[in-house]
Amino acid sequence: MIVPMSVPTGTLESTMTEDLSPAERYAAARTRAAEQATALAPFREMYDFGLDDFQVEACQALEDGKGVLVAAPTGSGKTIVGEFAVHLALQQGKKCFYTTPIKALSNQKYADLCRRYGADKVGLLTGDNSVNSDAPIVVMTTEVLRNMLYAGSQTLLGLGYVVMDEVHYLSDRFRGAVWEEVIIHLPESVTLVSLSATVSNAEEFGDWLDTVRGDTEVIVSEHRPVPLFQHVLAGRRMYDLFEEGEGQKKAVNPDLTRLARMEASRPSYQDRRRGRSMREADRERERRQRSRVWTPSRPEVIERLDAEGLLPAITFIFSRAGCEAAVQQCLYAGLRLNDEDEREQVRALVEERTASIPPEDLHVLGYYEWLEGLERGIAAHHAGMLPTFKEVVEELFVRGLVKAVFATETLALGINMPARSVVMEKLVKWNGEQHADVTPGEYTQLTGRAGRRGIDVEGHAVVLWQRGMSPEHLGGLAGTRTYPLRSSFKPSYNMAVNLVEQFGRHRSRELLETSFAQFQADKSVVGISRQVQRNEEGLEGYKESMTCHLGDFEEYAALRRQLKDRETELARQGANQRRAEAAVALEKLKPGDVIHVPTGKYAGLALVLDPGLSAGRADGHRGFQHHDGPRPLVLTAERQVKRLASIDFPVPVEPLERMRIPKTFNPRSPQSRRDLASALRTKAGHITPERQRKRRSQAADDREIARLRTELRAHPCHGCNDREDHARWAERYHRLMRDTSQLERRIEGRTNTIARTFDRIVALLTELDYLRGDEVTQNGKRLARLYGELDLLASECLREGVWEGLSPEELAACVSALVYEARVSDDALAPKLPSGKAKAALGEMVRIWGRLDALEEEFRINQTEGVGQREPDLGFAWAAYMWASGKGLDEVLREAEMPAGDFVRWTKQVIDVLGQIAAAAPTEGSTVAKNARKAVDGLRRGVVAYSSVG
Repeated sequence: MIVPMSVPTGTLESTMTEDLSPAERYAAARTRAAEQATALAPFREMYDFGLDDFQVEACQALEDGKGVLVAAPTGSGKTIVGEFAVHLALQQGKKCFYTTPIKALSNQKYADLCRRYGADKVGLLTGDNSVNSDAPIVVMTTEVLRNMLYAGSQTLLGLGYVVMDEVHYLSDRFRGAVWEEVIIHLPESVTLVSLSATVSNAEEFGDWLDTVRGDTEVIVSEHRPVPLFQHVLAGRRMYDLFEEGEGQKKAVNPDLTRLARMEASRPSYQDRRRGRSMREADRERERRQRSRVWTPSRPEVIERLDAEGLLPAITFIFSRAGCEAAVQQCLYAGLRLNDEDEREQVRALVEERTASIPPEDLHVLGYYEWLEGLERGIAAHHAGMLPTFKEVVEELFVRGLVKAVFATETLALGINMPARSVVMEKLVKWNGEQHADVTPGEYTQLTGRAGRRGIDVEGHAVVLWQRGMSPEHLGGLAGTRTYPLRSSFKPSYNMAVNLVEQFGRHRSRELLETSFAQFQADKSVVGISRQVQRNEEGLEGYKESMTCHLGDFEEYAALRRQLKDRETELARQGANQRRAEAAVALEKLKPGDVIHVPTGKYAGLALVLDPGLSAGRADGHRGFQHHDGPRPLVLTAERQVKRLASIDFPVPVEPLERMRIPKTFNPRSPQSRRDLASALRTKAGHITPERQRKRRSQAADDREIARLRTELRAHPCHGCNDREDHARWAERYHRLMRDTSQLERRIEGRTNTIARTFDRIVALLTELDYLRGDEVTQNGKRLARLYGELDLLASECLREGVWEGLSPEELAACVSALVYEARVSDDALAPKLPSGKAKAALGEMVRIWGRLDALEEEFRINQTEGVGQREPDLGFAWAAYMWASGKGLDEVLREAEMPAGDFVRWTKQVIDVLGQIAAAAPTEGSTVAKNARKAVDGLRRGVVAYSSVG
């Protein structure tokens, strides 16, 4: 039962109880007494609203000792289940780890739990920060927990519960594997709480969790606590996307369909440039239509939402520059969404949060422009912003002091910023490789932020009208809930050495075969395996039917197939030869040649106007490019001008006669065509083309065919009266055998894929002396401490002493190449590099990568499958060197040509890897560990130090 928030639970229960019989009241009282004895009862009292059915069901399963997978829409309150796991851990004297995919989400959850349980009971562990790590509740990023599991950390002692928030992130192709590693390697005694967005294969994921973690309850809720209404804003009018009506299947608003049809029928600018005239009535209709339909500007959209009472709103723009431009456009338009009192509150909070930033850095960071937008209630939110600035925007938005946020899609990932409305500017986004349509899953994630529970009665998703928009396509996006969870799990070098060290090679291989990736691959094979079984049964029947009492009919059928294949091959060769001869003949044609087109729609007499020889020349008739041989332009005897193709000339063609083409001939003029066609018929109408002689078949003189026919006639089965009947069954047997072999190859390709990749990685590591059988060498132990995309390259650099003798700032520059990856690849300009030893060391790193890349190719380790070492990117080396050298923020950002947020994020990742290198580097006879720690100190200053909690 879902208790309405406006009615106190106790009042509702007492009203219902009065309607019960004495026996029913007694049973209800016993049920309530049993509920009061559970851990859930005091937990429910901590909230001033009733829990939904799915929350209660999940919490009860947890209390019963089961693991849970909760899949529910954004904003439905699934984190309540995670908080109940925290409550159970504290009650039972155990620890609870709460993991999130990103630091910002960890910081937010840390603050929430501190408010509820007190700072002494809550810790925070992110890549570069450790706060109260021995607390009973620790919030951390998923990577931190993975590293703790491999290192056998003492912090894991007493761990009872792990909450994995945003667990659907395991689909992420770059980081998703970490989630599966954690799920597989957590001790059996730990209860797992998995919280996911609505996914269409939650049951499949739950089956896998049941397999690897034991008893797991799958709870799926598709109910949105705040209903979502979909709209399209076109010009001044806000259209509902769907017609009002009952039932699951909603019809798209016919007004929108009419609008799209009207716009499609409107001549485009290009049409008008081509000189297509418009009647006055058409022009008038277009003017009226244009006055109603256009894509509103960003300030217009915000003003319209404000007038409709639909703020606060998040507008998703799939570009950082677009987000910043949107704020500027709203400021230039004079938009003010805050009153004087709200402006003062904004200024006070901003000054408090940014008090530690030096004044000279504020100017560099664009602080004053940012503050002006905030005071007016307008802000951007994207990964290029300073983390402190993003956190301030989030806090002000939640407080209702920022009412319009322009954000990239990264905001949709778990950050607690619910809005009344969500605006989608376009339904196309850049996915890192190309512009692609927004998927139904992405649309659901983004629009899921609309509607604040306990504040809004309804949420609104608004899509801006764009020319060429299809309302039906939008209706499909909004009405589809297909967001399947697909594993992105792949073994890595670091994973391999850690697994072998803990479990040995054989057990490690078995563990990897329990991954969700292999589970999904194996499941997809089940249907194919069943088909193979059915085929094998069919093969038995066919084999029996083709049995011949005179001999081995399978052998006889093989001879027939060989003969047929040879004849087909010779026929194909003959056809190719004739086509080649025909093409040579076409190339010899000249304008004025009279020919006979042998076949096709335009067979008969024709005059060559243009031989169509140039491979790249437009023909001037239809703008067609000739890429498939000569395509002569001809005038037929029936007055048609046509471009012919090689298919019209299966045999070589010879000119029958020559004619002069008048200079005044215009192929578009009917009179010109009529006159020239008449002259053509007069000149050559009486000529009968010479018939092509039929050639002797190649098969007649082929020795292989003669041999096969002799063997066939000599075979005992050739004399069988039922030979052709047996042959039909043999042909069916052959076709089914061929299909079965293809299915078996597909099965082989999908099964044991993860284990095979692991075997290749182990073989390469053995070659490089990181592994010797089940033994992990000293080199391997060093690799086990290095996590990241270029783990093996980092280990090889340590082994070969590439970084020995480098200063801390030079080491920072080199390590940056292991983490940095440019958002857009640009090979036009070589990046600026520090001179001296750092430059030489970076060159040596690239050389080592080249050697590893060649080894990976030899061992068939494929980078395109997400395994292997990408080329180090030197694009951040100069910025890291300058910052570690103590240069000012203004100078570094100007030289790096990079937003402050990106600079801080990459610097923190360099700090993280430097910490790993300090732990992995040899302590004796090496300066690397000491200089890595010094480099960390040099980098962790200014904006990098005060940017955020995590």
